[in-house]
Amino acid sequence: MPVNPQIAALLEMMAQGPAVDFATVTPAVLRAVFDQPMQMGPPPAMARVQAVSVPLEGRTLEARLFVPEGAGEAPPLTLYLHGGGWVVGTLDTHDGTCRALAQESGSAVLSLAYRLAPEHPYPAPFDDCYEALLWAASHAAELGCDGSRLAVAGDSAGGNLAAAVAIAVRDRGGPVLRHQLLIYPVTDRDYSYPSYVENGGGDYYLSQDGMDWFWRHYLSGRDEADAPLALVIRTQKLEDVAPATVIAAEFDPLRDEGMAYAGRLQAAGVPVDAYIAEGMIHGFFSMFEAVPDAWIHIRRAGAALRQALT
Repeated sequence: MPVNPQIAALLEMMAQGPAVDFATVTPAVLRAVFDQPMQMGPPPAMARVQAVSVPLEGRTLEARLFVPEGAGEAPPLTLYLHGGGWVVGTLDTHDGTCRALAQESGSAVLSLAYRLAPEHPYPAPFDDCYEALLWAASHAAELGCDGSRLAVAGDSAGGNLAAAVAIAVRDRGGPVLRHQLLIYPVTDRDYSYPSYVENGGGDYYLSQDGMDWFWRHYLSGRDEADAPLALVIRTQKLEDVAPATVIAAEFDPLRDEGMAYAGRLQAAGVPVDAYIAEGMIHGFFSMFEAVPDAWIHIRRAGAALRQALT
């Protein structure tokens, strides 16, 4: 299928902007470019949007709680982990995404500002996400939510972190997750997948050079063998992790590793709904203001959460 016409128009507009040279760009410069959300219209309305401080050992993280209209008393709770290659991304860049997902799922969504690499490389971002889930489960009542109905979700690097949290909950103990929503997740560091060959040249927003830059900052010299919860597809056993929805994008370098991870989950007996969003590129889930067709997939993801959390 060709690139979605709405995506094609957006790519043409992006091409008019300054190009990022990953051979020289610094995290500070990249954040200055990508951490400036562009709002094109009113965001989905919420019944409540609340700033939340998450106190963890030795640090306090900021978060934002979205409670949708019609959620009723004590709605389920989904911890959302934003994308951005573990280096960029903020509560503001994914504000609209979390609102849309809350609206379509009926779940309250807690968006977490986890620490970022390279200042805080692996495993710090993962540690933040896992410990924040434990905190959210034990303080759900204070948030006005039902701590017995929990899910984790994320896009791109956030999808990687969500998958890692689902594995850790199984292995380390903790609250039961009813679902994990993985939106074009990073699962591997292998550039030989066909989707990298087809889509990694930079024509479709995310490039192989960009992903290699993100990986280098996240691992910061750590050997891959010493980062088991970064390369989640290499987890030896995936039995008994939470049921999953995995959404990949057709013109995304990460397409094949996302689908490969879904295949590994299925082989382990985990219920999985995995599919490729035709005509879409990496990041499309958060582009719904410029790409209305993204709502097809937001609604499907929301429906999956709604069913799992009912």
